[in-house]
Amino acid sequence: MNKDQNIAKRSIYAASHPIVRLNSFRFEQSPFIEKYVTDDTLFAIYCNRFYPLNMGENVIESYWKLRQSVLLYDVPEKPLEIKGPDAVTLLERVFTRRIATLKIWRARYAIACTAEGTVLMDGVLIRIARDHFWYVKANGEFETWLKAHAAGLDVKVTDPHSRVLQIQGPKSLDVLSAAAGEQVPATFGYFHAGMFNFDGQELLVSRTGWTGEVGFEIYCRRNTDHHALWDHLFTTGRPAGLEFSSASSMGIRRIEAGILDYGTDIEPDMTPYAAGLGAFVDLSKPDFIGRSALQTADKTCLLFGLLCETAVPMAGMTVQMNDRIVGHIQIGEWSPTLEKGIGYVRFYAPAEGVSGWLDQTVTLFDQDGNPHVAHVVSLPFFDPEKRIPRGLDPI
Repeated sequence: MNKDQNIAKRSIYAASHPIVRLNSFRFEQSPFIEKYVTDDTLFAIYCNRFYPLNMGENVIESYWKLRQSVLLYDVPEKPLEIKGPDAVTLLERVFTRRIATLKIWRARYAIACTAEGTVLMDGVLIRIARDHFWYVKANGEFETWLKAHAAGLDVKVTDPHSRVLQIQGPKSLDVLSAAAGEQVPATFGYFHAGMFNFDGQELLVSRTGWTGEVGFEIYCRRNTDHHALWDHLFTTGRPAGLEFSSASSMGIRRIEAGILDYGTDIEPDMTPYAAGLGAFVDLSKPDFIGRSALQTADKTCLLFGLLCETAVPMAGMTVQMNDRIVGHIQIGEWSPTLEKGIGYVRFYAPAEGVSGWLDQTVTLFDQDGNPHVAHVVSLPFFDPEKRIPRGLDPI
């Protein structure tokens, strides 16, 4: 496969769905939009928010900038604030892993399930104080769910109207140090959080991201001077080479890193086990929503990575084995690092007659019905110990 085939200008991640005209009524535009929008900007919607999916840039160049230097992304993820004496009680009730053990100024990936044991929401939970949390949720409604299950508890669930910036790449911590000065401790590690002053604005920051690279996220508030923050970041980040990018380069890298997107990769009928997220379910907890169903659920993983030398997996493509359709592609891209097509494949049932789906050879059918040999692998596609985002490995 020619890796330059149409992917340098617009990644498959951005071009895999039809483009339609849409009015912004009922959807939120970013307060940063004036800083980057051009006639070439293609927006998508996530959490009822517009975000720049592609800007006509050379996506492969942006990808390597992310892997080798630093990029800033205007992302649409939507935090919720949970605060009050019963905050921990509520969060223990709705999440599948323990929350009381989360230290202040630490973050933790957390999944919420339905009573049937299927994944309802995933995101990153940040503990700010003993009874104060922010939950950076994925696409979909969750605020109402939290409020419904807070009945009778002394806790408030609110929308802080936060817009989030992600600064990602091996030089990202240089940008943070330049923008926040000596406030950043040497111990500010992966999945840590803190409050930092950016040229007079106190903002929440977490050592997290959606790229599998070293990085951090800045959480604005309603009263944040967004343009002043943007200008301060680019002024102080210029020596490190800070540039802006659309989500297309992030999309390639997050697939390589095995990061899942709720609603696309994690389909609504999937349990955490089927999605390969069983490690984030703690059945030793006394009670949480979905626990009973998960105790008896099939623990087989049905979501894997797929490598293909001759085609790029794309959403909806079918996967066959022994002339039988056994799964479909959730999402896919060309990997510049691996120089192969990569994607997520969801299998419909456990493998029959073999030890499991991992390491199997299957057939991927492209959009024209042509067959391609593909191989089932575990996620992520590389760096399984997350040494890169922890800052432990070179590029």
